[in-house]
Amino acid sequence: MEQEETYICTDIEADGPIPGPNSMISLASAAFNSEGRLLDTFAANLLPLPGAAPNPQTMEWWEGNPEAWVATQVDQRDPQEVMQAFSAWVGGQPGIPVFVAYPAGFDFTFVYWYLHRFIGGSPFSHSALDMKTLAMVLLGKGYRQATKNHWPREWKSAGARHTHRALDDAIEQGREFCGMLAEARRLPPREQREPVAKGQPRARVRRR
Repeated sequence: MEQEETYICTDIEADGPIPGPNSMISLASAAFNSEGRLLDTFAANLLPLPGAAPNPQTMEWWEGNPEAWVATQVDQRDPQEVMQAFSAWVGGQPGIPVFVAYPAGFDFTFVYWYLHRFIGGSPFSHSALDMKTLAMVLLGKGYRQATKNHWPREWKSAGARHTHRALDDAIEQGREFCGMLAEARRLPPREQREPVAKGQPRARVRRR
């Protein structure tokens, strides 16, 4: 029998675009089961890496979001302590952990680097699920047209506001992912779909 998956919906905040030269300053995850139920959360602020420096362009962006920046500076902890605690938290969730983010290319890069740097491995192996790629498939659009402003209302988290505070955003995006997952599971299995002739566009699936 297929083992149940737990979706570790994650958001990070950083002072630059890449780990090492720049630092991850907040890490938060919300664990959801396949039915869309929030199981648990994790959140921590991290001290900057020794020898790293903030990226000037990123800091200009933070100047426009002062409340969110202040939130990243509270109760900062040693990165090794945080990554050990995070890995243990992931390991304590039921089922197989699946890292989920929007965009995964940014958040997973930092989390994966920090996990290997400070604890020598990743509970997610080398893989992450990118919400924008899933949206591209469900919407039948190109990747650049799969941004959140093109998403249907039923995927959105009612009343949620993207605050750039890691835990708020992890929960918000987790609920959005669960809406996408529910729609994906309403699609018929691939072997039951009508074959598409070569060169012909596939008919879009109507949402219910």
